[in-house]
Amino acid sequence: MTHVLHIDASAHFEGSTSRTASARLVDDLAPTSVTYRDLSADPLPQITGAWADARLVPADDLTDEQRAILALSDTLIEEVKAADILVIGAPLYNFAGPASLKAWMDLVARPKVTFQYLPDGPQGLLTGKKAIATLASGGVPIGSEMDFLSPHLRLFLGFIGIKDVTIHAAKDLLET
Repeated sequence: MTHVLHIDASAHFEGSTSRTASARLVDDLAPTSVTYRDLSADPLPQITGAWADARLVPADDLTDEQRAILALSDTLIEEVKAADILVIGAPLYNFAGPASLKAWMDLVARPKVTFQYLPDGPQGLLTGKKAIATLASGGVPIGSEMDFLSPHLRLFLGFIGIKDVTIHAAKDLLET
């Protein structure tokens, strides 16, 4: 049984190369189940000071208001925890990923929940998962020194414990 968390981040709904490639990849994986999160159709909020403060409070000490503030973050984290494979379809906008994908990263990165700091450095807590990203660009070659999204995804996913990360140029997946 394989469960996929499929995340799309393109602002375009029709004719999106990253959406088409990520959908094809999910179909090819033939998972048992899929959770789909569309970061453009259902935008996530930016983090606030209240959120940043609440994330540092031990779970047993949270107020009802702080629990409510963290509720969406908890949901997003549970989606990642439940997944065996994350499939991320995203475009490069101005050399990096869309703000919607960064908002998702911000809400998923939680100390003592998805990562922890140890004396020898950070340790990701969401291990045993694989991530595959299909990235689209109108001109910046994926994996080039102008592509800041690929290294950002690898670093972020590794930081939360997902070390098995594959990144594809979406157009290459669609040409096969």
